[in-house]
Formats: sequence, structure tokens, C-alpha cells
Amino acid sequence: MNTDWLGNPVSTDNPATLQGINDFGHGFLAYEEKALNILGAADADPDCVLANAYAAMLFMFSENRQGPDLAKPYMEKAEAGLKGVTDQEKQVTAAIRAWVDNDILRAIALTEDIANTWPHELAIIKAGQYHQFNLGNSPGMLRLINPVMDANADNPYVHGMQAFALEQCHQLDAAEAAAWKAVELQRKEPWAHHALAHVMLTQGRIDEGIRFFDDVRDTWTDLNSFMYTHNWWHDAVFQISRGHYDAALKMYDTEIWGKLKDYSQDQIGAVSLLARLELVGVDVGDRWQDVAECMKPRVDDHVQPFLTMQYAYGLARAGRDEADQLLKSLGDFAPNAPAFQRQAWLDVALPACKGLVAHAKGDWQSAVEYLRPLTGRWLEIGGSHAQRDLFDLVYLDALIKSGGYVAAYDILELRKGWDVDSVPNNEALAAMSKELNISA
Repeated sequence: MNTDWLGNPVSTDNPATLQGINDFGHGFLAYEEKALNILGAADADPDCVLANAYAAMLFMFSENRQGPDLAKPYMEKAEAGLKGVTDQEKQVTAAIRAWVDNDILRAIALTEDIANTWPHELAIIKAGQYHQFNLGNSPGMLRLINPVMDANADNPYVHGMQAFALEQCHQLDAAEAAAWKAVELQRKEPWAHHALAHVMLTQGRIDEGIRFFDDVRDTWTDLNSFMYTHNWWHDAVFQISRGHYDAALKMYDTEIWGKLKDYSQDQIGAVSLLARLELVGVDVGDRWQDVAECMKPRVDDHVQPFLTMQYAYGLARAGRDEADQLLKSLGDFAPNAPAFQRQAWLDVALPACKGLVAHAKGDWQSAVEYLRPLTGRWLEIGGSHAQRDLFDLVYLDALIKSGGYVAAYDILELRKGWDVDSVPNNEALAAMSKELNISA
């Protein structure tokens, strides 16, 4: 019996297998590409339960229809050896199996048991936070990380995990303290950098956020495409707030789009940033076409509502027929979606996609009618506050372009409360004040 880098039991005597498991565990928490090494380890050691269970888990993060089918052979190899492993390894395997079977509520319940029993099983606990995040359950993210804090007081990744959960629960001061603790323990902690970006964005500390990313960006080495491009996405959002549109577009071209074009998170990051740039009047040229070409297979890829909504918008902005195909496919899927998420698909994602496609096609009034009832329900579709803000910005743009100046003025004044110096918000507010004849 060996143990991994955190002291968890691993039922293998093979040094190469153990190295693959350690690469996965550390790489997963650190968002480093070495997590992929678990695939070679599992293929070379089909009898190792944990290596094969983790390999199955890796495929589930692909966030596409093929993920479960690719994961299942590894899952079956893991389950074949369960009689000879520890209770901890059995519970880990069960939690991953529940995910492969799309029994997300069971996966979460098993992960909560793991957090309370084996506090160093951090890869599974982080995956549990991912499930809760996708369900819009921020308190659930905290419920998973809080029980393991004392046992992992010197682990920077745990403080980063807590920081983001706290931020999503609007506990901004506590989130910032946890994130700085992570960075104090280890300057290269990109998830903690990410949590601080959220705090600074929410509090309108935009210039501070830009300076912070300038300071820590040199540590973003060996990261997977999501973490690398997503932190650059946050920087670009900072730049847009200050009216640095050329800088944001350059970040899109050089750092955000093109790292792993077939990956869901890279695709929605591209969609979101192009949309935000267009909403402030930037001509993005033919960039939509490249993104849409990569999203063509997504027309019936309904893994998460948050993802599907952005696929719909990106395809429609590119003028692709696939946008209408996606709406049709979603109309068939949503009423039959898994029970734990059916209302999010049916009541939020489906009408939202119709509204987003309407906006992308220039039908402002239809966009307003579809999106207005949903503005208080975005939490249900998952994603972060900062990411979901795109949908409110699209709604606001549709309001303005359809002549809804009174409602738009009210929204713009409220938004000014959390970023008083936002260039696009203040420019739009000045325009609405002029339309309403209340300019100073």
C-alpha cells in the first residue's frame, strides 16, 4: 500500500502508476496540464482502481456528449478491482460512477461524505464544488470545502477553493482573505488569482485588478487552457470596464482564443468576450466565424444550460443555421432533461436561448420579451456571477435598442453602484439621460 502526495491510500505498488496519480491530483488542483498524465498511467495499469477512476473523471471534464462514453471503459476497469482496495478508494470510485451516470445529486452526496471522512481527498472535493457550481448552489460549494480546512491549513489550493466558494456566496471580505492566504502560501495559485479577480470586479476595484494580474501573470506557466485563457478573460473584462477596447481585443487574439478550440470553456470564453466587445461598439470583424465553426457540433450537446446558452448566441452571431438547429434540439431536450435540472433547462435555458438568438439576429423586441422574465433566474443555470452578467448585458442592450429607455436608465444607475468609473456604463447612462431629457 502506498499513499499519494496528500497522504491518501493508493492500492498500487507500481511507481509509474503512483506518479500518474500524483500528477493528476496535483495537476487538477493547480490547473496544470500534467493532470493528463493519468491517462497513460491508467492505460499502462488497467488493474489500478484509482488510476482508472481518475481517468474516467478526466473525460467527464470534457463537457461534451462523448465524455461519458469515453469514461465508461475506465470506470469498468476501476470497478473490476474494488474488492481489493480501501473504503476511501471505493467511495471515490462510487462518486465518479455517479457522475458518469449523470446522477449528479448522488455524486454530490457521496462527495459530502468524503469531505467529512477523508479531508485530504481533494480532487473529488473539488469536483464536487464543480457540480454545485453548475447547479448554481454556492452554499453547497462552501459546505464541501469548510469541513476540510483545518486538515489542510498549509495547502494553498484549499484556500483558493474556499475563496471562490465564499465569493460566489457574496462573502467578499472573507473570500479576499482566503485568496490572499493562498497566494501567501504559494504565489503560483491561479485559482486564488481568479477568486481575487472576482472580488475586485464585484467591488469596482478595476485598476487594482489590472495591476494585480500584471504582477502575478508570470506564474501562469504549464496551465491547462481553461485556467490560462479564463484568467486572461478576466483581465480583458477589466480592460473593457476602463475603455481599453483595443487591449481587450488583442488579449482575445493572442491569449484567449486559439489554445484549445474544441474545448467547451475556451469556446464560451470566446463567445462571451466577443459579445461584450460588440456590446460596447467594437467591430470584431470575422472573428465569430472561427468560433462558430468550432461550435458546430454543439447543436445537440446539452451538457449544461450555461454552456448551451452561449453556444446558441455565438452560432447566431455568426449567422449559422446551426443556431436554429440548436433551438430545435433544445426544444426537444428540455422537457425530458434529467429531473434534477429540468426546470433550469425548460424554464430558463430554453427561453433564454430564444432571446439570445433574437438579439444576435437584431430582433430587439423579441429579445426583451424572452429575457425580461429571466433576469432574476440566471443563478439556476450555473456559471459565475461575472460570467452570467453577459446575459444581463445582452438584455440591457436589447432594452436600449428597442426604446426601453426608462428601464435601461434604471439598470445603468444600479450598475454604476458597483463600478462607478465604468466607461461603457457611463457612456450608456449619458446617452439614456439625453434621450430622457434629464442631462445635466
